[in-house]
Amino acid sequence: MAKLKELEKLGPKKGVISQSVKDVVQSLVDDDLVLKDKIGTSVYFWSLPSCAGNQLRNASIKLESDILSGKKHLEELNELRASLMLDREESNEREQALEEVTLYADNDPVALETMRNAIQVAKSAANRWTDNIFTLQQWCSSNFPEAKEQLEHTYKDVGLFF
Repeated sequence: MAKLKELEKLGPKKGVISQSVKDVVQSLVDDDLVLKDKIGTSVYFWSLPSCAGNQLRNASIKLESDILSGKKHLEELNELRASLMLDREESNEREQALEEVTLYADNDPVALETMRNAIQVAKSAANRWTDNIFTLQQWCSSNFPEAKEQLEHTYKDVGLFF
């Protein structure tokens, strides 16, 4: 058992900056690696090796049970899939319906929304580059007034003059 003041005094001896001891202890308390209890007006901190072992053991047991339940759920889903595949018949009617679905894939609302978003992004990028070009033209004209005609010819040659 130790008080925070005692830990702050021990910190520099162990290579820990005394100002960060409080933060380190608080993070250890938050992670349940160190226990904290208020006795009277003092706050005591302690850690028992068996507590850490118990926490690891409990975490291991929980993870193993999660794995088992996940495997059981996977088996149930595989059985359901197998039973559904048995009920499905491969027929000409089904193949024709699948072909018809592929014909209408161009009218898919999700694909259309994705395309609209891409168009919006491209439009904003084009506007941004246009603004950048005009800003560059203004900057060059104001900083190099003697070369204004030469810059205008250069803009026309590369297709930047609108």
